[in-house]
Amino acid sequence: MANAGLQLLGFILAFLGWIGAIVSTALPQWKIYSYAGDNIVTAQAMYEGLWMACVSQSTGQIQCKVFDSLLNLDSTLQATRALMVVGILLGLIAIFVSTVGMKCMKCLEDNEVQKMWMAVIGGMIFLIAGLVILVATAWYGNRIVQQFYDPLTPVNARYEFGQALFTGWAAASLCLLGGSLLCCSCPRKTTSYPTPRPYPKAAPSSGKDYV
Repeated sequence: MANAGLQLLGFILAFLGWIGAIVSTALPQWKIYSYAGDNIVTAQAMYEGLWMACVSQSTGQIQCKVFDSLLNLDSTLQATRALMVVGILLGLIAIFVSTVGMKCMKCLEDNEVQKMWMAVIGGMIFLIAGLVILVATAWYGNRIVQQFYDPLTPVNARYEFGQALFTGWAAASLCLLGGSLLCCSCPRKTTSYPTPRPYPKAAPSSGKDYV
């Protein structure tokens, strides 16, 4: 049987990763303006996310513009949006499935093996969700690097990694780690019932009782 504390730790880590994925998707700081070149303007900060682009003034005023047209967006941005949403939905499913398989829950208490398999399935779904989130953030980050080092990109139009991107990487790591710990609940026995005791063998008949 897997350790209940290790199982609970894996669920908490994966749950925190799922929350981090939601926060990362909602934040607009996926890429921030790079203050490179000679003409540096520090009076305002520009950053973009998956849903909007914002400009923050030194006075504290923030102006954001939501991306209205879906078809007019870059293909990388569209794919990142879709992958992050899929990762969040998979994480939600994994939460419900793994909750049923937790030892501290009363569900499926009569069948321990099936209960443990539910925890393992939830952990596997968390692993898939973490991989999806990792692919989305890595793809977006790779696009930022390509545009930054592209000689055709103007110096005043280059961006660097934002806080939301680091949050997404941390969320993916937590989902992968938590899902791996939940997968340690894999049952090693096909049944949880005790092995029946063998019946004593009858003594062989010698044939002397017969006339």
